[in-house]
Amino acid sequence: MHNLVFFASGSGTNFQSVIDAITSGSINANITGLISDRKQAGAIKRARLHNIPVFVIEPEKPEFSERLLDTLRQCNPDLIILAGYLKKIPDAVTREYRGRIINIHPSLLPKYGGKGYYGLKVHEAVLRNGETETGCTVHYVDEVYDNGTIIDQRTVHVDALDTPKSLAKKVLKEEHELLPKVIKLILTEIK
Repeated sequence: MHNLVFFASGSGTNFQSVIDAITSGSINANITGLISDRKQAGAIKRARLHNIPVFVIEPEKPEFSERLLDTLRQCNPDLIILAGYLKKIPDAVTREYRGRIINIHPSLLPKYGGKGYYGLKVHEAVLRNGETETGCTVHYVDEVYDNGTIIDQRTVHVDALDTPKSLAKKVLKEEHELLPKVIKLILTEIK
């Protein structure tokens, strides 16, 4: 059985979609830890409801990289999943876990990715630029925000009456289906 570690800063709905996939037997894995940068993240409550160890590591501290690496070594992940984690992963972590960290992003990368593009800011930019489609992307994480190799994407039609919130809701629905699918696929390739 494979070990998964999640990083989340927000409500944790993508995290929950994978918990549900594991509970249903769709994914054969254990979640050995949730790492968050925020003590009040909703994902923490979800983790505690499922007896998943929680680690709050504040990125402002000088020992951030070392604490992340120590925690990850303790959790022994086969795959690390960023699901709404808003901080940049330190280079030391991406180097040690190269090819084993993925992120879900609420746009069709390479559009609307990079520093400052998260949450509603992505959807506001999509609407401001008159896009007719958007979606979500799962990609490998490297040393540059939203830059790693794309694994899979889902598209969503942008309607004339869409608002950032309505668009976010449509994209999030696709994220909840795409992330477990990609994780399952990756785990079948890990020996």
